[in-house]
Amino acid sequence: MVAKLKHIIKDYLKPSALVLMYHRVEAPDHDVWDISVHPERFEQQLQALKNHYRVIPLSELLDRQKKNSLQSNTLAITFDDGYADNFFIAKPLLDKYNLPATFFIATRNTDTANGFWWDELEEVMLGTAQLPTHFKMNVSGIELDLDLGEECNLTQDLKEKLSHWKAFVQETDTQRSKLFLQLWQVLRPLAHAEQQQYLASIKEWAGRTAVDEKKSTCMSYAQLKELAANSLFEVGSHTNTHPLLPSLSKEQQLLEWRQNRDVLQDITSQNVKTCSFPYGAYNAESIEVTQQIGFSGAFTTQEQRIHQHTNPFQLGRIQVPDLGEQAFQKFLSYPR
Repeated sequence: MVAKLKHIIKDYLKPSALVLMYHRVEAPDHDVWDISVHPERFEQQLQALKNHYRVIPLSELLDRQKKNSLQSNTLAITFDDGYADNFFIAKPLLDKYNLPATFFIATRNTDTANGFWWDELEEVMLGTAQLPTHFKMNVSGIELDLDLGEECNLTQDLKEKLSHWKAFVQETDTQRSKLFLQLWQVLRPLAHAEQQQYLASIKEWAGRTAVDEKKSTCMSYAQLKELAANSLFEVGSHTNTHPLLPSLSKEQQLLEWRQNRDVLQDITSQNVKTCSFPYGAYNAESIEVTQQIGFSGAFTTQEQRIHQHTNPFQLGRIQVPDLGEQAFQKFLSYPR
């Protein structure tokens, strides 16, 4: 037992690497999951990475982990989902600083005007100027019944309050945020078609039949192809419809990955070798399926460094907050 413990400690003392996780590079009116970084602060972060870290392609990081040759002060950059701002804002800045990155793409909304359901829900609930006073709906067998009261009117004070609310760290101290979170929780495990069906009903209730898609547009096929043609960038798999994988059967999970990988490889002419789990959620079958597909590594949202002994199908990443250069450097120095 003592010998085994010494071996584990020795492994942890070896050089390890960080993998950074981004989603959006923009300045939204509200960002309840803290997944957006302002373009100016994103550039400051890239400057810090360029000056103080060894940034390598994700494929090289995985190869080094396999060969037990990870180097200190090393990290890789990743993006999830496939938002258009990755192409229009992140790509030029990464090019400017000659920094490699991997983009994990969920393909269902690629080359369409459709946004992700969670963005549309956020816009409807937190951004609609005038909502009906009362919400009542049965969503997949769960009865939701909530009175918005005076919050049916989006006053400037309420708008300001909602713009700072973070769903994962703060209490739902407004009726709008409470309703949003309830709906998010019941919609997340549903199949894509069901999500869209209920979302349509919610938008009809809200009088929002045309949510501003500019806030949630994904890359087009042409943009994705151009992105992949740049030697700095790699494309990874993020499933077709971005489902909550543990809610699916093994066969359904397999179909999600295969559909996604085949579309990506057809568009980019790249061999898609890596993947990331939507919402960071997975089960034992998820790991089996990603191995069966032939991926070389699968990434979670667990905030963990990557060591030589880390399971290549349970690799951690660090979600990057909207921080300026100095705060960002301090954030990266936190022990993990």
